[in-house]
Amino acid sequence: MITNLRKGIANLPDPNKRSETMDEYFENEFAVFWISENILFFEYKPDVVINLAAAQRIVADRIQMQNEKAYPVLCDIRGISDSDKAARDYLAQHGSVLTKAVSILAHQTVSILMISFYLKISKPQVPTKVFSDKPAALKFLKAFV
Repeated sequence: MITNLRKGIANLPDPNKRSETMDEYFENEFAVFWISENILFFEYKPDVVINLAAAQRIVADRIQMQNEKAYPVLCDIRGISDSDKAARDYLAQHGSVLTKAVSILAHQTVSILMISFYLKISKPQVPTKVFSDKPAALKFLKAFV
C-alpha cells in the first residue's frame, strides 16, 4: 500500500532502504515528511486537497515527528490541487511552529506570485521564501542548519 501511495513523489527516500543521513520518516494521507542532514523535507502527495482538518492533522503530525526539535523546512507544495482559506490561514499561523526557516517549493509562476503575496500579508514568524528551484530552496535553508 505504501508503495502505491508513494507513486509520483520525486526524490523520496525509500523508508525500507534508509540512508545514513535520513534520521526520521513519516507519512500520512496528505504528505510525506523526512529529516535528512538536519533539514525537514515535507512533500504533499499528488492532487491533495487541503481543508482546515487536513491542515491541523498535517501540522500535528509534523510536530510530533520532530520530537520538540526545530528544523529548517523545505515544503514542496507542488502536489496540492486545492486548499480553502481556513486551511491557508491555519498554516500561515501554525505551520511555522518548530521551524527555523521555510523554503516553499512551487512549480507555477502564478502559484509563486500568489504565495509570495500571501506571505507578505500573513507575515510568517520565521524567514520564509518561495522557490521554483529545489537547489536554491536548499541553499536558502543551509544558513539555518
